[in-house]
Amino acid sequence: MKLYTFETSRGRRIGVEHNELLIDLKEAYAVMASARGLNPGSLAELPTDMLSFLRFGDPAMKAARDTIGFMMKRPAVPVGRTLSYSFAQVKILAPVLRPGKILCSGTNYHGHLQEKPEAKVPTEPFFFSKLPSTVIDPGEPIIHPKETSQLDYEVALAVVIGKKMKATPASEAMSGVAGYTILHDVSARDVQFKDHQITLGKNFDTFCPLGPCIVTTDEMTNPANVPLRSLLNGKVMQEGTTADWVFPLPVLLSRLSHVMTLEPGDVVSTGTPACVGAFRKPSVFLNPGDAVRLEIDGIGVLENQVIMEE
Repeated sequence: MKLYTFETSRGRRIGVEHNELLIDLKEAYAVMASARGLNPGSLAELPTDMLSFLRFGDPAMKAARDTIGFMMKRPAVPVGRTLSYSFAQVKILAPVLRPGKILCSGTNYHGHLQEKPEAKVPTEPFFFSKLPSTVIDPGEPIIHPKETSQLDYEVALAVVIGKKMKATPASEAMSGVAGYTILHDVSARDVQFKDHQITLGKNFDTFCPLGPCIVTTDEMTNPANVPLRSLLNGKVMQEGTTADWVFPLPVLLSRLSHVMTLEPGDVVSTGTPACVGAFRKPSVFLNPGDAVRLEIDGIGVLENQVIMEE
């Protein structure tokens, strides 16, 4: 499934894509429940926010799949209820609007490692955090801070956690994943590299575009071999595949879970391929008016424009 958070005149909703439409899960599930009668153990209703949906776990995922099956039979729609929308009718939001934690794997592609001066292959994964306040929606502008002249782009495949994970072995780590999305790890390099201020350089407002959806694990079954790319004003800047990871995803998740509890709705990014702006020769940085398009096969497109801080 492709799960979306979207907004209409009626407020925010969770949707699932089907036949180029967005099914309003809460509304459609309610109609299905009324038509069929709830089975013992079924959810009474589905929430309208992704974080609550993920916290319901497997029952919510099953309810969503049952709802798709119900909608495929083209049920009669009660008067006054809207069960689906075209994409043109809605605004797509970040799938998880305020993740509890955003944890990013640094230097986790061999190609990106090789382009860094004097970089060595790490012996264990390296992580940094992006704060929930940095998340913005697809299409929302990235604000170019006045404090930087080296605004950089990075495409990353990100994991959305679906189950609580604590001290989880790598062999079991994938069972805690709900799905995958695209994360744009925007960076102010001159801030980041000054006295190793990585937290400040990664966490200006708007520095984490996220979306456009969450692709569930049953649809993306092999995240370790997924093509991804970034484009700046239509020109391909990064192009790689997750097969170039230094540390595989189960190792990343297991390592994190031995330090902190991962919870539903947390986001973990897996690094970026080579050819980020800072290490190109000559360097290429983002400027006001630029359009950055990130693409990951099987997920879709995340595009944002850059505007100058007022």
